[in-house]
Amino acid sequence: MTEEVPSSPVEPLAVADGAELCHRIVDRLETVVVGKRPALELVLSGLLAGGHVLLEDLPGLGKTLVARSLAQVMGLTVGRIQFTPDLMPADVTGSLLYDQRRQDFEFRPGPIFNNVVLGDEINRAPPKTQAALLEAMQERQVTVDGVSHRLPDPFVVLATQNPVEFEGTYPLPEAQVDRFMLRTSLGYPSEDDEAEIIRRRLRRGTDEIVLEPVVGPEEVRLLQACLETVTVAEGVIAYAVAIVRATRASAQVQAGASPRGVDSLVKLARARALLARRDYVLPDDLKALAEPALAHRLVLRPELWVRGIDGTAVVSACLDDVPTPPTVPEGPVAPTAAVDAALEATGGERSSRG
Repeated sequence: MTEEVPSSPVEPLAVADGAELCHRIVDRLETVVVGKRPALELVLSGLLAGGHVLLEDLPGLGKTLVARSLAQVMGLTVGRIQFTPDLMPADVTGSLLYDQRRQDFEFRPGPIFNNVVLGDEINRAPPKTQAALLEAMQERQVTVDGVSHRLPDPFVVLATQNPVEFEGTYPLPEAQVDRFMLRTSLGYPSEDDEAEIIRRRLRRGTDEIVLEPVVGPEEVRLLQACLETVTVAEGVIAYAVAIVRATRASAQVQAGASPRGVDSLVKLARARALLARRDYVLPDDLKALAEPALAHRLVLRPELWVRGIDGTAVVSACLDDVPTPPTVPEGPVAPTAAVDAALEATGGERSSRG
């Protein structure tokens, strides 16, 4: 059995309107997350592209703050799961409880039934509990006692993990890592930004941060639909496929990026184009997003760990090896004739596939 949730068709926004909304969202986020606009735009791109985000960084750098602030600014519900070794799958998905008044079992949803699910220190939970996320992340539903329950729309998992502390942790299996559309980090702030963080805290007079929403769930769905109007030329598609296939051919990996990887790369590129107020994807969009979209999907040879080589370095090398196709003329929106003229060199055609 499956609980059906009615959905109505959504008319997409114009690219210019969608870009304006996106920049208002990031501007509002920057009032609390100082000096990290590129990372904020990347996380927003993941949400708009319908993917999940893995924030991998040291403690205290604002990973949880980014997730909570994003949910507030976009008017979405947020559920927080603190992953610990004793966390059970039912603590994530929910479970059946017996109602004595009705003399029947009733499903009580878990924290995963929110628009934004913050999975704090996801690698501290055992594999059985981590696996509870698999169906939800891919199928956008949870099955309990043979009944499937649809998750809210939009739905995104923002998971965090500490990349340097391994005691008491359980590394995420490749099947689950591959379900994250991108992996990124925030890094330490600059000296000026760190001072500005303290100034803003003193002006607020409290540790609590409350942000007014810029959009709501309906506008988020409109922004997601807007991505479908961003065109992807055949030459750009071929370039994305070439990058992913180069990771598989690399002598430094045991397993390269999957087809899901190239799909995620193109989706993120469309989101980046929207943020740049363009209705078409450039090869530079793919180059800028290849590392966060693909590096975490690679299974490297064991000896590379000793040499300090990670997936990011392998993807960077692949980008150097794959020739970049010609680009379309710069501008807010590319005229059809200009795009077609730029594609003559590649013999490609305009396409909206992504």
